[in-house]
Amino acid sequence: MRILLSNDDGYFAPGLEHLAAALAPHADITVVAPERDRSGASNSLTLDRPLSVRRAPNGFQFVNGTPTDCVHLAVTGLLETLPDMIISGINLGANMGDDTIYSGTVAAATEGFLLGVPSVAISLASKTAEHFETAAAVALELVERHRRQAAGPWLLNVNVPDIERGDVRGYRITRLGRRHKAEDVIRMQSPRGETVYWVGAAGAAADAGEGTDFHAVGSHYVSITPLQIDLTNRDQMAGVSAWLER
Repeated sequence: MRILLSNDDGYFAPGLEHLAAALAPHADITVVAPERDRSGASNSLTLDRPLSVRRAPNGFQFVNGTPTDCVHLAVTGLLETLPDMIISGINLGANMGDDTIYSGTVAAATEGFLLGVPSVAISLASKTAEHFETAAAVALELVERHRRQAAGPWLLNVNVPDIERGDVRGYRITRLGRRHKAEDVIRMQSPRGETVYWVGAAGAAADAGEGTDFHAVGSHYVSITPLQIDLTNRDQMAGVSAWLER
């Protein structure tokens, strides 16, 4: 089984190292990841300059581009054979609700899905990262399930609570929740006296009821949300048509 790994935290990220170490005994692993942290890059492609691919001492390949660049280059040019599966992660921090729109972790998996490969984005729902091994174990379990019965292509967004594997209560298939509006930007003065801004933190969960990814992770379940790419709001098509006819 051939698996392509990528992420948005950079090729040096501990989550990627844990993921590769857990999967390497069970599959033929190739790692192509960004050369630096590209969190929040979403689905951006680099079209204004050429990209380079280098190899780290541990064998990981890294690209001076976005997570989407990494998967696109790997699947359309670097790999001689299409991978059986693409896994993006393990991200440091949750990618739930509205986060999926901005997430480079989800974007790398999305690119794999668009290129016809079953793809998974996996995140550890914590900023303290005490249990990367739990998320790595979940990734291996999903790989083994796919090995036994291949499915897809599908795009799965997986969030794992930051607890010991034995304390995880199981899996839940969930929908994306929603967050409140993000906090205001933070205005600061640079050393040169210029006004600079930091984007504010994500808002708290607003729609976090039963059935959502927020609720599952908060209840110590692994959240698995199947994603789709079609953004068409079919419920509004008739209303917009009527508005244009007035």
